[in-house]
Amino acid sequence: MISNLKAPIAALATTAVLAGSAAFADGHALSGDLKIFLDTSNPAPRATMEAMIARFGEANPGLNIETTVIDREAYKTQIRNFLTADAPDVATWYAANRMAPYVNAGLFEDVSDVWADPEIGEKLASTKGAMTIDGKQWGVPYTYYQWGVYYRKDIYEELGLAEPANFDEMKSNCQAILDSGRKCYTIGTKFLWTAGGWFDYLNMRTNGFDFHMQLANGEVKWTDDRVKATFANWRELLDMGAFIDNHQTYSWQESLPFIVNGEAAAILKGNFAVAPLREAGLDDSKLDFYQFPEITPGIALAEDAPTDTFHIPANASNKPAAKAFLKFMASESEQTVINNGENLGQLPVNASASIDDDKFLKEGFEMLSSNSPGGVAQFFDRDFPAEMAAEGMQGLQEFMVFPDNLDDILKRLDKVQERVYK
Repeated sequence: MISNLKAPIAALATTAVLAGSAAFADGHALSGDLKIFLDTSNPAPRATMEAMIARFGEANPGLNIETTVIDREAYKTQIRNFLTADAPDVATWYAANRMAPYVNAGLFEDVSDVWADPEIGEKLASTKGAMTIDGKQWGVPYTYYQWGVYYRKDIYEELGLAEPANFDEMKSNCQAILDSGRKCYTIGTKFLWTAGGWFDYLNMRTNGFDFHMQLANGEVKWTDDRVKATFANWRELLDMGAFIDNHQTYSWQESLPFIVNGEAAAILKGNFAVAPLREAGLDDSKLDFYQFPEITPGIALAEDAPTDTFHIPANASNKPAAKAFLKFMASESEQTVINNGENLGQLPVNASASIDDDKFLKEGFEMLSSNSPGGVAQFFDRDFPAEMAAEGMQGLQEFMVFPDNLDDILKRLDKVQERVYK
């Protein structure tokens, strides 16, 4: 589904930034057409982006802004074509390896000059690495969110359990939960990617962030003993019966009733799971969050924090306006507005922005800002090249169902790696 909105758009709530320097490029008022393509097709993100674009248009009356919203899955198949044939001036996408094919193909503009602005470079410093390839920046993020373990606080209290500080405590808690007739974790691996989250955390906690990224970059074999150690830790949970049965038949949404009904005590998921869990009846007295605990002592705790981004296509027609838009979008005030609970309900990338008054966002911001010196990964299917990620996630799901197949799975992934990273 594709829809179009053309500016001027009806006036919406404004922020102080409207009078700021975002309205100008090199001292001159912006003019001409500005075409923006969005993959934020779900209702809340779409409304958030359209409102933000309206505020930018209000600050720049000389611009004619045309916004095209494309269904997220369709966008993934169309992006290369529209970047090549009829590029917009601004387009949404993702950080790290997910942007690499378009950077390497010369389809994304180098926006290092945008990052040279202290308002961007300093206040968005935590995300700069995810936007950098070959020492240059190729986009600007607009939101990110934490992953971690969301758990039934009331069940933990009933069983006298505390949030685990290490893997042994995590397994001990799990055994107590199993003994009570419940499963430790709900998960739906029907669409594969959720298993990637478990691998990310187990591998980063077993071997560290740098090793995880070396694997993602094809510098380490899947049959490496250190990777096998990650799977050995995962196997301990599988052998305990920690996960719900038949998880390969459920989507992640279909796995949520197990935690809602108290048949499972926790889920490893991104913060996007909070809203449906609350809507299903788990208020904050029953739902809580903890950071995935330490496995190998001394290894800094890295996190998955997928980062959504805006880019300027290399073939854009109005790059001055596009760069002004990126600065506007990343400003303190806009970051506060678009990431609040009524909009995206995620974490602002601007360190000066205000965090919404939501306990999970506050815990996530604290975790990513203060307690996570070990690095920020983008998630399995963003950090690994697309073909490697697809084959890898298939192997991860297979391992969860048939753990005795591990050696064959790892050998197969080595062969895929040889092909993908040539």
